[in-house]
Amino acid sequence: MLPVVPDRALTELGRTEGGPETLGLLVRDQHTRRLLLLRAVLDAVAAADPTVCSAAARDRLGEDWALLEEADRTEPPVRPTAWAYESGAAPAAGYGGSPAPTPLDGNGVAPPLSPVRALVLHPFVGPWARHCLRGLRTEPGPRTEPEARELGRDLAHFGALAAAAAVRAGVSFAVRLTARDGVLTLPSLGALHTAAPGDAPVDVMHRRQSLTLRQRGAKDVVVHLQSGGIGAWSEAAAWTPAHALPGLLPGSGPVPLDDLDPYRTPRGGPRHHELSGPVTLDDAERKRWLQSWSGIASVLGLGGEHRVTEAVALLRCLVPLSAPPGSTPGGRTTGSCSGTRREAFGAVLSSTPATATTFAATLVHELQHTKLAALSDMLTLHHAGAQARYFAPWRPDPRPYDGLLQGAYSHLALADFFQRSALATAHPARRDAAWAQHARYREQVGAVLPSLVGSGDLTAQGRRFVDQMVAVYERLADHPAPRGQAARAQAYVRASRALWTQRHAPGE
Repeated sequence: MLPVVPDRALTELGRTEGGPETLGLLVRDQHTRRLLLLRAVLDAVAAADPTVCSAAARDRLGEDWALLEEADRTEPPVRPTAWAYESGAAPAAGYGGSPAPTPLDGNGVAPPLSPVRALVLHPFVGPWARHCLRGLRTEPGPRTEPEARELGRDLAHFGALAAAAAVRAGVSFAVRLTARDGVLTLPSLGALHTAAPGDAPVDVMHRRQSLTLRQRGAKDVVVHLQSGGIGAWSEAAAWTPAHALPGLLPGSGPVPLDDLDPYRTPRGGPRHHELSGPVTLDDAERKRWLQSWSGIASVLGLGGEHRVTEAVALLRCLVPLSAPPGSTPGGRTTGSCSGTRREAFGAVLSSTPATATTFAATLVHELQHTKLAALSDMLTLHHAGAQARYFAPWRPDPRPYDGLLQGAYSHLALADFFQRSALATAHPARRDAAWAQHARYREQVGAVLPSLVGSGDLTAQGRRFVDQMVAVYERLADHPAPRGQAARAQAYVRASRALWTQRHAPGE
């Protein structure tokens, strides 16, 4: 059974906040959903017609699952009961049961994930599983050659995931994996660029923390495991190690800076119109990320300690995106882009943040989307349709109700974040900049709250949620921005509305 959302948790989230118990509730539910999705893939493979999934592919998936189970049994658990299956689901047909999400302790906080568990619950297991399920659809008839090839690639990726888990658990093995377009990615370890192009076979052997990658017509590549759960090094130029940023707080785990996973951005589908594409970082760009990340906890803390808490609880990896239009050769940009993916809970996609303040604001913004999407999986906030008809001053196009709610929620959190930052900052220029940001975000939220509150499509829980947003908006008036900042923000929103009305009013 899915957990019930207590009124206290709904109230906290409506205020764009969330204590450890509330955040732990969201995390545990998403972990359960991730595991059920994995089970759905295993069931779909077991039930697939031979014209869709061959017996050889089915057997190979069983072997990969067995290796993953061995890694699970070998790796010392974080807590004795951590692998008890809590979702109530039965084991997948033809395979062993799925590992369970980590239980919360008495304070509602989940203990750190072990390396194997972190791989199974990694954000990009979600997109991978959904991609597999699309390929394993139940419609009769043979698949086209491209469809069959893509499904084969998707199922082969599970072998790489199982192998990486076995490496992390110290399990010795020898398997044959398949590179995709000349790249074999081993999640949390790194990627091998193969000597042969295309989907090339690679023999992978692991013994005593040393990984040997063997290809026809090329020298063996020897890879050594690094401590800390992320990365592995090799002297071979063909190997690219996975990288991570240091833990946000002392004692918290590293945050993967994932520019290797083949499922980190949507495959074969439309990309969000404001997002640039994925990028593989060079050393210089990686240093820029680290520079902006350094000290980010203190910047987040200026906007409220709860912003640090939610970042530690929810952020599982960062995905670098290429620089948006307006970039300069020095790496600074006149704009940035960021986003989340509903099927990849815990991942934040972003172009290189210019400063720690920019980085912190990006996390505040995107983690609100993460929280609201997770909450919406657990309950229904509204019954509004998908018709795009609402004005939102942060977008040029009409928005559906759900998009309006998502945008207002994240902008309300930013208004709160920058107000707290302005009140806590002694540096005049930084304080003025924070007030300017606060004033604009608050004015933007104020422009759309009547549409949100006035909707008859809100459920009872949705009404309580939106009422809490209104309470936060009204509370922000206790510490108003300087008059000039407020006036400029009002003028900005008026101009945005006038332009939007010229473009879209005839269609209303």
